[in-house]
Amino acid sequence: MLHAATSIKESSVTGAVAPLCSPALAAPHGFFTRLGGVSTGPFASLNCSLSGQDARDNVLENRARAARALDADPAGLVGLMQVHGAEVVHVTTPWVPGDGPRADAMVTGRPGVTLGIVTGDCAPVLFADAEAAVVGAAHAGWRGAAAGVLEATLAAMQTLGARAVRIAAVIGPCIGQKSYEVGPDLRDAVLASGLTAASRFFAPGQHEARWQFDLQGYCAARLAAGGIGTIATIEADTLTDETRFFSHRRRTLAGGGFIGHQISAIRLG
Repeated sequence: MLHAATSIKESSVTGAVAPLCSPALAAPHGFFTRLGGVSTGPFASLNCSLSGQDARDNVLENRARAARALDADPAGLVGLMQVHGAEVVHVTTPWVPGDGPRADAMVTGRPGVTLGIVTGDCAPVLFADAEAAVVGAAHAGWRGAAAGVLEATLAAMQTLGARAVRIAAVIGPCIGQKSYEVGPDLRDAVLASGLTAASRFFAPGQHEARWQFDLQGYCAARLAAGGIGTIATIEADTLTDETRFFSHRRRTLAGGGFIGHQISAIRLG
């Protein structure tokens, strides 16, 4: 049975690095904040992106802390060169950190592999079919979501034996609608992306010819249209919650500069 998207309040596990978790996912997982790492300055402190200007050793230690928080081997944590597209990678063997392929989603049925997605306002989405022992992770900015990255992740999981009605998907912390004012180019692209009644995810903006976009709601609707059995969200706005989250939009509004990224990860139990 398909369930409507539900909102899951934040919860955390104990430890120096405490990810946000959802009871909707049976697989070990976490939507990590920026807290609990070793990076400093604009990257403070749990920056997990290897593509920025942070010291590589610091990022590797941060990623290792995130993996260990999920009782996972840090060597098994993999990430991608994210490009805001819809390409999905089937992961069978971990690769060297930073050498991931250009893609925006991963799936696996292999124990020992932990899938990691980095974000700084885009939506991280974690998937699991406990019966089929298949998990997935996707980076869903508006471009990727409109291009079909969530549906592509679902399709890739099904090739490994998952079934849509058994899959649980949780949309993690991302920029909130009240914080996300967008222009006509984004709105036109989303309205042309094929989702019925996509206009409902746009509220009047604060300025003329601008709209407030509900990225999390849009992702949930696309997941529902794909037939996923359980859909949940983590309620948090990455832009307004500076203490816990990095945010590209916040950096832009402040005039630029360096920025870190939080990680969201999942593995088979």
